[in-house]
Amino acid sequence: MRKNGFKESVKQIVLDDPRYDMEAYAFVRESLDFTMKRLSKPNKGEERHISGKELAEGIRDYALQEFGPIALKVLNSWGVERTEDFGEIVFNLVESGELGKRDEDSREDFNNLYDFEEVFKKPFLPKDS
Repeated sequence: MRKNGFKESVKQIVLDDPRYDMEAYAFVRESLDFTMKRLSKPNKGEERHISGKELAEGIRDYALQEFGPIALKVLNSWGVERTEDFGEIVFNLVESGELGKRDEDSREDFNNLYDFEEVFKKPFLPKDS
């Protein structure tokens, strides 16, 4: 069981691994809640597990909802440039005790799930006539 709150845990993670801004960790946590609600996952118990792919898709949708055309810029400003970065953030949170995982879960579950330019930039470019 963790002793510190989420913010304190993330501060320590960022000290140990400064690749990602604290905001990226908070956003991934919010995205997890968003994804659980969208998938109608219960808040407690074994049934609430979300796969890496489901979470990455939820992060994508939540980023587009929250940031629209500046989603790519916001994510990049936090050090997040590809879906693999979500996996690194998630597993840093797992290692700190903030998130749980199953034995079959791995960082690789987040590899090459979508292209950031394609999902965060292209929908907002002008359409060719």
